[in-house]
Amino acid sequence: VVFIPTNSTFDDVVKILEPSLDDVSTFVKIATKKGYNTNVKAGKYILTSGMNNNDIVNTLRSKNIPVQVTFNNQERLEDLAGRIAVQIEADSTELINAFINEDFLNANNFNVETALSMYLPNKYEFFWNTSGSQFRDRMLREYKAFWSDDRLRKANQIGLTPTEVITMASIVQKETAKVDERRRVAGVYMNRYTNGWKLDADPTIIYALKKYRNDWDTVIKRVLYKDLELDSPYNTYKYNTLPPGPITMPDISSIDAVLNYEKHDYYFFVADIQNMGYHKFAKTMAQHNQNKQQYIR
Repeated sequence: VVFIPTNSTFDDVVKILEPSLDDVSTFVKIATKKGYNTNVKAGKYILTSGMNNNDIVNTLRSKNIPVQVTFNNQERLEDLAGRIAVQIEADSTELINAFINEDFLNANNFNVETALSMYLPNKYEFFWNTSGSQFRDRMLREYKAFWSDDRLRKANQIGLTPTEVITMASIVQKETAKVDERRRVAGVYMNRYTNGWKLDADPTIIYALKKYRNDWDTVIKRVLYKDLELDSPYNTYKYNTLPPGPITMPDISSIDAVLNYEKHDYYFFVADIQNMGYHKFAKTMAQHNQNKQQYIR
């Protein structure tokens, strides 16, 4: 596998290939004859054993191989930039600068807090020599395609904008890893939200603490009562609004779980000690406290 960086000269290509060439002078002669020496193309190329110089030149002229770019579960734009930077040519600095470009954000109704919601986790095909802005612009097109008329209609019916849906989905994502439980969890939060309750979501406290401390590497496993006093717009124990933006990158299953949330009368839930990974749901505080005592014991 050979990577030819953007703006490489023909001399750069010769240096990259030299360890693999039997005869450098013949390669240069053939490349010059075919005009490749003045038309170097960046990209990822695969050279196989037994290729002659003519085959190599033909490959470098026309067979830029796409790469599969995947990402999910990123908490911040910085995390996303680092994840993408190991898969395409653009480095993390170029990517993050593209992500937070003020003109781009303003033109597309995003801000720094909501920008993460534009990047939908999936597998995408790119050429390796993709720039930061090219990656970002492609993700915008994917985002617009994802928000079909049907999804936009559902968002409108539940009284949320697309970015608010993704913010709510990010909380659901953090609350349960069980895909088959997400519609029910989403229903709890939508019940609280539509009735003017505070969401009281522990994952938002964890995010607020990390943001306040600027410490994104420490794993916070327990939320303490004193943590609930932190004055942050992400503290859903203090404010009865949605956080300013997503607290993580939700899976598409979590987004669709919010758009199609389960209609029920549950307002509370706690970890189910008899069914690990799942939760027990309650309609009243009294019932919830009983479930909570089982968990505490």
